Amino acid sequence: MKFCISFFFLVASFGLKINAQVIPPPQSRIDSLRIINYTTAFSQHIDSQVVYHFNINRDSSGYYWYLKNAPVGLTIHKDDGTLNFKAAKNYFLSGKLKYDYVYTVGLGVKSLDDPAIKIDTSFTITFYNTEIIPSHLKPSVSGTVNIEEGEKLSFRLQCETGTFPFENIFFSSSTPLDNYSPVKDCNDEFSWTPGYDFIKETNQNKEKSVTLTFIAATRYAARDTAVVKVVVKNALNYPHALVEFELVNKNIRSYILQLKYAFQQLDKKLKNTKTTRTIFDLTSASTALTGTILNTSSDASAKKTGQILPGIGIALVPIKEATAPNKTIEQNQASQIRSAIRRLEYLLTDNVLVGDRDEEITRKTNRLKDELKQAQIQLIDIPVDLNNDMSEAELDRYFNNPKVNKKYRVKRRK
Repeated sequence: MKFCISFFFLVASFGLKINAQVIPPPQSRIDSLRIINYTTAFSQHIDSQVVYHFNINRDSSGYYWYLKNAPVGLTIHKDDGTLNFKAAKNYFLSGKLKYDYVYTVGLGVKSLDDPAIKIDTSFTITFYNTEIIPSHLKPSVSGTVNIEEGEKLSFRLQCETGTFPFENIFFSSSTPLDNYSPVKDCNDEFSWTPGYDFIKETNQNKEKSVTLTFIAATRYAARDTAVVKVVVKNALNYPHALVEFELVNKNIRSYILQLKYAFQQLDKKLKNTKTTRTIFDLTSASTALTGTILNTSSDASAKKTGQILPGIGIALVPIKEATAPNKTIEQNQASQIRSAIRRLEYLLTDNVLVGDRDEEITRKTNRLKDELKQAQIQLIDIPVDLNNDMSEAELDRYFNNPKVNKKYRVKRRK
């Protein structure tokens, strides 16, 4: 019995040794790809250099490194994962990089043999500066600006931003201004249009200087001042001058129509007088001729009548003068009116405006005023009827009638 038990124990022990040799040992677990010295953020001072070597838990010879959305100047060696960056100051002065701004950069590493084995992650980098760079205020115009009354002045307040940006801009002027647009922030536009009454008679050389001062301040009361000198020169108020010119033209045209109607009335009276005198002259001549003929008749009665008729013809002359005397005054008045009309019409044609802004508008307006006043003074004794029953076309047609023109044509002396 003891022998059986011992034999069974030996057999069992031997069997266990055989199983231990036949069953292979478990394989060791393989680790996944990872960056063993990964860091999430970098903080970098300007004019310093970043050199950081990323490592992975594999042989790096079979992998390559890459960056996404990297700021200017930041690079990584594709073979060994060395991150390199030098924060040069000119990057910040040119605006390519900003202070105190968080840049998020994509970082990746990928196997050359199996593209599925890769890592895509990211880190942040921030740049700071201990040196204070002042901000500057720079208007888009500089020095002295020359404008005229009624001309719009417009420019922008530009800012060269340093370490601390401007938060407020204050404005002041050496002369109180009206109708200007205030500026409060960088890149705001300042505009101002001086009125036509800005220059006074007492201003020397008909011009006036205005000093515009802009003061910009940061949150820490650091300030910068920009000054713009504006020289405003006297200018013509063209819209007002144009209204005055048109008013003078309207008055002259209205006066011409009145004169044409007065001329028509005078010429009509002269025509009636001439017709009446012609009838008397014809009657007187016929009577005298008839008397002469009858005077040679053998009939005593006819001869007696022939002696009376010449006397009658002679008597008609004073009757003619009494009934239809020569209207010399009216004739002269009609000639004067016609001459004044022609002169005013010529002046209107000779003083029309040229272009959108005629520089001679003031001179032309004054000349038309003077000529109108002179014509009114010369014809002050001639009655002018303001209420006429003829249209402008009818008056023009009568005034330019060839028969009327022939009647008042100036005869050349031989």
